[in-house]
Amino acid sequence: MENSAALQKEPLWTKEFIIIFIVNLFTFLGFQMLLPTLPIYAKYLGGSDTSAGLVVGIFTVSALLIRPFVGQALDIYGRKGIFLSGLVIFAVCVFGYIWAPSLLVLLIIRFIHGFGWGLSSTSASTVAADIIPKSRLGEGMGYYGLAATISMAMAPALGLYLFNRFGFDILFVVSAVMVSIAIIIANLIKYHNVELHPRQAKLSLIERAALRPTLVVFFMTMTFGAIVAFIALYAQQRGISNIGLFFTLHALAVAVSRPLAGRIADMRGFDVVVIPGIILVAIAMVLLSRAEDLSGFLLAAVIYGAGFGAVQPSLMAMAIVLSPPQRRGAANATFFTGFDLGIGLSSIMWGAVAELTGYSLMYLLSVIPVLLALFSYLLGRQPAKEAQPGQ
Repeated sequence: MENSAALQKEPLWTKEFIIIFIVNLFTFLGFQMLLPTLPIYAKYLGGSDTSAGLVVGIFTVSALLIRPFVGQALDIYGRKGIFLSGLVIFAVCVFGYIWAPSLLVLLIIRFIHGFGWGLSSTSASTVAADIIPKSRLGEGMGYYGLAATISMAMAPALGLYLFNRFGFDILFVVSAVMVSIAIIIANLIKYHNVELHPRQAKLSLIERAALRPTLVVFFMTMTFGAIVAFIALYAQQRGISNIGLFFTLHALAVAVSRPLAGRIADMRGFDVVVIPGIILVAIAMVLLSRAEDLSGFLLAAVIYGAGFGAVQPSLMAMAIVLSPPQRRGAANATFFTGFDLGIGLSSIMWGAVAELTGYSLMYLLSVIPVLLALFSYLLGRQPAKEAQPGQ
């Protein structure tokens, strides 16, 4: 009852939360327009399936390399400068794709782009965690992530439409404009002050308390890497042209599950949403491997969205809850390091697997990391310390 009362007393949708939500929305609109189209662009420049996976993978690897340093810098020097710098790098690199004359140049720009993404996304989630009341952290992170979900409902389909109708140049211009809008709005945020402790530079770049949820999200995003890098190519192979609907239904399922799962986690703990969510993702990957027509793809999209939408924000909230407040930036960086590493390594790995086995068997094999995620979550559970986020 005490926790329920706290949920009612502390406001979530404050002016600052709405602003960071909108910034996140425009950033992800620019980002997700490129997810299904850049692998196609890589093949247009003469690449193979492995090269298409590398375009996704090298981006996440560079984001992975910078995230731990970003987290530490956020805890020492504050949020605003780092956040805005990341968004500017992001926008400039997207414009740069227009002039990529070869696959090699594309990969170089993509690598730099990953630095901008690592800076901006780590900063944004830390700013959101600063703003959200602790008693509503699970719910708040669920709603915060809803911006990415809303963009997922529109951006991939929009990206594919712009590519098919106008070509790659217009696609990249529109994507960069979206991020530029995010930069303007981000200047309106009243950033929380942090105490400057340069001696914290001697602390670990990784927040150990956040390692367990980080390991779980690492295995979970290995499935996401397989989807974002190859779902459009897999659909083409099956003779399906309107695969943009996959992302739309996936996003709608996530939109329902994210805030609902976050609220349940706040009241009843993480287990009741994370474990069923992992199971749903495993079922979705099996269905995807057996999909023969659009209806099969869409069913997998709904189940995957419901499962991943429950798991990801709950694990993010867990990483923050288990970590000291003064290490919030490091905790976010640690968590997103696992997120990026899962997508980056798997995109490259699944590209090689697809060339050997085909897409269908590749998606079936992606159930293996889901099972490893479940094992990692169950291993070392400490229910007393992981009750409700607000406690």
